Amino acid sequence: MKNLEPRAVFEQFEPITQIPRPSKKEEKIMEYLRQFAAKHNLACKTDEANNVVISKPATPGYENKPGVVLQAHTDMVCEKNADVNHNFLTDPIETYVDGDWLKAKGTTLGADNGIGMAMALAVLAANDLKHPAVDCLFTVDEETGLTGAFALKDGFFSGTRLINLDSEDDGEIFIGCAGGIDTLAKFKMEQEAAPEGYFSARIKVSGLLGGHSGDDIEKGRGNANKILVRYLWKVNKATDLRIAMMDGGNLRNAIAREAWAVVCVPMGYKETLRVELNHFAAEVENELALTDKGVTLSLETEEMPKTVFTKAFANRVLQALYACPHGVFAMSRTMPGLVETSTNMASVKMEGEYLVVNTSQRSSIESSKYDIMNKVEAVFLLAGAEVSHGDGYPGWQPNVNSALLKVAQKTFVTVAGKEPKVRAIHAGLECGLFLKKYPHLDMISIGPSMTGVHSPNEQLSISSTARCWEWLKAILAEL
Repeated sequence: MKNLEPRAVFEQFEPITQIPRPSKKEEKIMEYLRQFAAKHNLACKTDEANNVVISKPATPGYENKPGVVLQAHTDMVCEKNADVNHNFLTDPIETYVDGDWLKAKGTTLGADNGIGMAMALAVLAANDLKHPAVDCLFTVDEETGLTGAFALKDGFFSGTRLINLDSEDDGEIFIGCAGGIDTLAKFKMEQEAAPEGYFSARIKVSGLLGGHSGDDIEKGRGNANKILVRYLWKVNKATDLRIAMMDGGNLRNAIAREAWAVVCVPMGYKETLRVELNHFAAEVENELALTDKGVTLSLETEEMPKTVFTKAFANRVLQALYACPHGVFAMSRTMPGLVETSTNMASVKMEGEYLVVNTSQRSSIESSKYDIMNKVEAVFLLAGAEVSHGDGYPGWQPNVNSALLKVAQKTFVTVAGKEPKVRAIHAGLECGLFLKKYPHLDMISIGPSMTGVHSPNEQLSISSTARCWEWLKAILAEL
């Protein structure tokens, strides 16, 4: 990777990929950052949440200019394909180059937001850049709780202009984002002995693209949990379906790519179960032909389980999961093409005595965020589940008169020869929380092109990284 251009950035990104950094387990990468600061004789401080700020003085002639903050989060989404043997707590990410794309072998790449970290470190390491005083803010646990951003205290950094490096679209400047909240439904499982004379099988949905539940939610990609439940619903109406196990999806901010269930049906329905699955698979393949060409539904004979859900419990669960909304709920009235409100059925897991359903709601309108949250809650309450919510986080309202925005627009024309797009994003960024803690901040968010984030299909454009690096340097010089 060190031979890729811009070398200044990729020589910083390579060691980042070698350091395990799952959300809430960022100790190793934070220690690496402190060692980096010591190596380069830069001021460094850590707060109680383990956020780190590394500060670099202004270059000569820029001492009296207002300071700038470069910000990236240190954790990564840890997703892998089912057939990949990888321990995110201990193993480095295996990367490779495919044309213009940097990819990982069967796992997430971690360019979200490792490449943002790398750009900030490249600024800190460089001795040939022009810039005002720079604070590089590295936050923890953005992906699962925004813990670092929530914990920020006044005075931790001094810059008045903040460039968030967590966007994923080349040539686009983001000036607003959605707020979000998680909703958790817990069903106390009701089980009984498996019936005799039944056929047991594992039904699996796989091959979906998945993706980011904010950035990709409007692309119409399949959700493995919803597809699996839809098939089980059909079988349940046709015969005496018994469910022994269910599992699907992983992370609240990722669209579920895989899901499976162990089920039992009367022996006489054995062949019909296969035939119905083939028919249903054809329907799903047709529906997702433009978004998920690799979708696969499979059936494998399974050893008869000892217990199954009671019929009444299984019915309640299927009804709730089928009825629970997923996908885009409303589009923005003020910014054409922007998703305003959405919800993601992220995961279904058996945990101890409970079947746990994790969902995530987003909206750029605070009242709408709580409205869709309440709709999801109502579905699960009707089915008898215990429902709770996360703390949530605020959105970031756009400021079209931002002075920093104007600098970013001007410099992008110089670097790329064309006007950048100015947008808001449906995904969550930490900027809303920064603005709550530092209301004086002037903020934008930029980054190189990435696709497939939050999934093993994540890839980073090398040429776009080079262009974004030139752009960032030009912004700093202009500031």
